[in-house]
Amino acid sequence: MTAIWLLMAMPVAIASGQAPASGAKPPEQAARGQAIFFDESVVAHCGSCHSLEGKGTAVGPDISRLAKLSPRGIVTAIRATITEYVQTVKLTAGSEFPGMPAAKVTGSLQFYDLSSKPPVLRKFAPNEVASTLVNSKWKHPPSSADFTSQQLADVIAYVKWASYGDVKGVKTADIE
Repeated sequence: MTAIWLLMAMPVAIASGQAPASGAKPPEQAARGQAIFFDESVVAHCGSCHSLEGKGTAVGPDISRLAKLSPRGIVTAIRATITEYVQTVKLTAGSEFPGMPAAKVTGSLQFYDLSSKPPVLRKFAPNEVASTLVNSKWKHPPSSADFTSQQLADVIAYVKWASYGDVKGVKTADIE
């Protein structure tokens, strides 16, 4: 089992606050995190695979489930390099790509191709896929994009604010 799956499966305490109202303005640190989360000029921005506040692409797991974890717990999840969700998809034609399984459709195998930014949904006949293996190469973008501790703290502050209205913010010392 991988770190992200373990953290995503952990019971989450009932939030004392609620998600902010639609259109509410986040505190300063959460606003910086929101900008990083959705910054399309950054190839590895969070919103290319995750959605929050109804924005982004819901390819990856629901990260609002992580919001009640400690900042270090969240960093462990987002820095995980191998996830149970990502597989190496090998095609009979010889190529391969990191893929996130999509909806199951009879007679078709569907994967989001994580080598494309944003991920692209690819559909295959079963005989076009030679194998799906445990991911051994793909890294979650915060690890591969070299986000700073401050950027990670800002993103975590945004996730906590957007998920349950937390306004305390996150110190870099809390994630290191």
